[in-house]
Amino acid sequence: MAKTRFYQGTIRAAEEFDAERQAELLQKAMKGLGTDERRITQVLVSHNNDQRQEIAAKYKQMYGEDLVKQLKSELSGCFEDAVLALLIPSRKYDAINVRKAVKGLGTDEKMLIEILCPRTNADIDVIKQEYKLLYEADVSKVVESELSGDFKRVIVAQLEGNREETDIDMEKVEKDAQDLYDAGEAIVGTDESVFNKVLCMRSFPHMAEVFERYKTVAGKSISDSIKSETSGLFQESLLAIVDCTIDLPAFYAERLHKTMAGAGTDDDQLIRLLVSHSETDLGDIKEAYFKKYDKSLRQMISEDTSGDYKRLLCAIVEGNVTPP
Repeated sequence: MAKTRFYQGTIRAAEEFDAERQAELLQKAMKGLGTDERRITQVLVSHNNDQRQEIAAKYKQMYGEDLVKQLKSELSGCFEDAVLALLIPSRKYDAINVRKAVKGLGTDEKMLIEILCPRTNADIDVIKQEYKLLYEADVSKVVESELSGDFKRVIVAQLEGNREETDIDMEKVEKDAQDLYDAGEAIVGTDESVFNKVLCMRSFPHMAEVFERYKTVAGKSISDSIKSETSGLFQESLLAIVDCTIDLPAFYAERLHKTMAGAGTDDDQLIRLLVSHSETDLGDIKEAYFKKYDKSLRQMISEDTSGDYKRLLCAIVEGNVTPP
């Protein structure tokens, strides 16, 4: 039977928290000639997001200036981007990135897959609420207007936030495994609606059981069947759901690796992945990364980035330091 999984982040709330002292340290780090980027890194990474919001509020109270605006005026490049990402309220961060995915130059379908496909109903509800507050628009309607075909149906289904949350029913597991086989390998062509129904409606623990049973029914993995029966973004979205069901940390470890593998670095995605998972499951992701690539995530980041930006990202991966 599938087991309930518990994950751990790398950044937690500082036990001894003094918002006034931290705000003062940030002000000193930006005062006068030059900026103390290491001090800024230390303050931000030694506190979780809720505490950073308190520090920002205290900063405005003490100095009459907006902390984010001050940091923007002092910093630049990828280091600035990462620092500002750490100061976005956690509840808003996914909504902001969904907006970037659909309203930038072209739609970033891969980002939509990575943000939405692994999420729980509660996660999706927060994204929808925050998107509405930030942009006065229904995120489901916005996304639907940007996409098409079977891929659109998968993403819109994710945004419904209606995955089943009932106990695993082994009779239903058997039926779902057989239905998937009958909709793909057993016929000429593919009944995409069956794949959509099972992968977009069933709970993650239920799907884990279905995928195990499918191996016996079909004589091959569900991933292999999806690769042979589907294509394009529809295939990619279904494979993402399968991968995050089977091993969620490994799913994100692979996504992180792709931001740094090959020529150049996708800094936007690297920052987004590290920041968004720093308080939830980055501890598990870095373990999965080492297991998969025989190299620590910290080492890969160190080889692929530089300067204060590198130190900040490595600090996020390593986790809480003692507050200054």
